[in-house]
Amino acid sequence: MAEHRLLTGKVVIATHNQGKLREMRELLAPYGIELVSAGELGLPEPAEDGMMFSENAAIKAVAATKASGLPALSDDSGICIDALDGAPGLFSANWAGPGKDFAPAIARVQMELAKRGALAPDQRRAHFVSALVIAWPDGHQELFEGRVFGTVAERPRGPAGFGYDPIFQPDGHERTFGEMSNEEKHGTDWGTRDGALSHRARAFAELAAACLRKPA
Repeated sequence: MAEHRLLTGKVVIATHNQGKLREMRELLAPYGIELVSAGELGLPEPAEDGMMFSENAAIKAVAATKASGLPALSDDSGICIDALDGAPGLFSANWAGPGKDFAPAIARVQMELAKRGALAPDQRRAHFVSALVIAWPDGHQELFEGRVFGTVAERPRGPAGFGYDPIFQPDGHERTFGEMSNEEKHGTDWGTRDGALSHRARAFAELAAACLRKPA
């Protein structure tokens, strides 16, 4: 296996999603990385036609590094609901429409679950997936993945977070991600594999262990 490469200097966060960008900035803050987003650079959003989260993350990271000449970090993530045969999954953002309004997407989740009679908590099992890819201009890539399991709440709860956070209640917790502060959502010690809570924080903990060092 090839050795991991250290990520330093200026890095493009390959996203136009402000909620995702905010979380990535928070997670990277302790590591002295200079960050700029694809949106700030005016980079186009590539077509995400991969068959896995990791493939779509790589598509975005490679497009950003080719356009900018800088290392790029991308996340592709989504919620997979057991009773809906894994949907919305790769199409989690698509369910929110071109305006990325997740209120109708959340309503659709609840409607689809009701159609299938999935009303009890044990019938509403779900998990979030995050795939993080770092791409360098010379073609080198690194992939890290994280998952968090839980239940789809019977109604949206909480104004925090973004996307499907208000309806996802992680195992072992009484509140949804939408009811947690960003620090709580990341986890009690999100810089470690055992302390991270959210899917993105868990993927990031793997990335940090392999590719990041805190300044002295």
